[in-house]
Amino acid sequence: MKSFKAWRSKSTCGSILWDCGDGKAPGSKGLRIKTIPSLGILTVLMLLLIAMTMKEQYEQTRAEGRWQPFDSVKTSNLNASNHRKYLSEKLQGEWRITGQLNTDNEKGIKSLPRGIVQETSDLELKPLWRNSRIKDTSKQHRNLMAMTIGIKQKDNVNRIVQKFLSENFTIILFHYDGNLDGWNDLEWSRKTIHIGAQNQTKWWFAKRFLHPAIVSMYDYIFIWDEDLGVENFHPGRYLRIMKAEGLEISQPALDPNSSEIHHRITIRNKTRRVHRRLYNLRGSTNCSATSIGPPCTGWVEGMAPVFTRKAWQCAWHLIQNDLIHGWGMDMRLGYCAQGDHTKNVGVIDSEYIVHQGLQSLGGPSANKSSAAVSPAQRSVTKGTSEVDPRSEIRRQSVAELTIFRRRWQRAVEEDKNWVDPFEDLRKKRSHLHKKPMPQHRRPK
Repeated sequence: MKSFKAWRSKSTCGSILWDCGDGKAPGSKGLRIKTIPSLGILTVLMLLLIAMTMKEQYEQTRAEGRWQPFDSVKTSNLNASNHRKYLSEKLQGEWRITGQLNTDNEKGIKSLPRGIVQETSDLELKPLWRNSRIKDTSKQHRNLMAMTIGIKQKDNVNRIVQKFLSENFTIILFHYDGNLDGWNDLEWSRKTIHIGAQNQTKWWFAKRFLHPAIVSMYDYIFIWDEDLGVENFHPGRYLRIMKAEGLEISQPALDPNSSEIHHRITIRNKTRRVHRRLYNLRGSTNCSATSIGPPCTGWVEGMAPVFTRKAWQCAWHLIQNDLIHGWGMDMRLGYCAQGDHTKNVGVIDSEYIVHQGLQSLGGPSANKSSAAVSPAQRSVTKGTSEVDPRSEIRRQSVAELTIFRRRWQRAVEEDKNWVDPFEDLRKKRSHLHKKPMPQHRRPK
């Protein structure tokens, strides 16, 4: 009877995996592994199976993300529970409202198949039928110009809109005087979106009509006033510079000779293409190389800001729903710069504008309008109570500034896990610019 070892050797030789070598041949050991072409095919099939599985998992994850399409900020339950214990009663109430809205949104779409849920929209006009005069421009327009306007500035608005339309911008016009029909004689009027609300500011309009989910298809969002001269401004060149410089938030510089200047950092520097910082060692504002905040660096003014998509998503949340004048918000826009605000926020000098400083919202100031009134007429109306709209608007703006500052301070104090990136940067800057202590030599 053959031994078990001999039987195993015989059964192995000539099998699929093993081949019997010639014992007489030099270097032969008896058994050797065969090279099997089918193993390569098997390996390829296994790789294809893994790739298909990974793709299926990716599609599943993407579909699950559509169940909360209108959530502005997606926070994990763990983070929410950690934060909640530090919040005040009022903030807890706001969290409960937000959480309830998210829950309601999720419940409201559970009856839909996941693949049909559309989480975003846009501001593109769609044709009613295939051969309509209105063409689908969603593939052409990648940038948005939003402007708050009144019929009294029609000529200037016309010049601005024509410049931006020539660069394939989508245009949305917010009419604070409610006069929409007065623009119908302009050829481009039917190509733009018109929204009217009496005596509302651009931040009121922006908060309600420029939600990040609505403007998500646009790379850059311009939110401008109506009283800007654009003779020396080209939108296409401006965006090329903004992209090349890596700016997330910017504004065109102001012509120093003909503009109403509120802050020196916005004045055009004729020798520069872009500047990000103001150096001013005189007066109450001391701006030096160590300054890390507004109005010395990381700051733009509210009349002509330009945002990237990501920066606007942050800035939209910074707008307070009930504070319509936006005072104080400009001082915090640096937090939306997607990184170092001293680098990602800047003023573009080579493309500059004129700020005409026309105060049309609410009507002219009573002090200015009374200049054209005769002394006899002023004596007649002296006894009557006259409301100065501009004075009242300014008073309201100052009050809103105070409210905004208090809200910011309260939010900082109550969010114990929030770390101010400005403080981190301030420490680094002070360390870099710290003067070395003089070294005294010991006497020999």
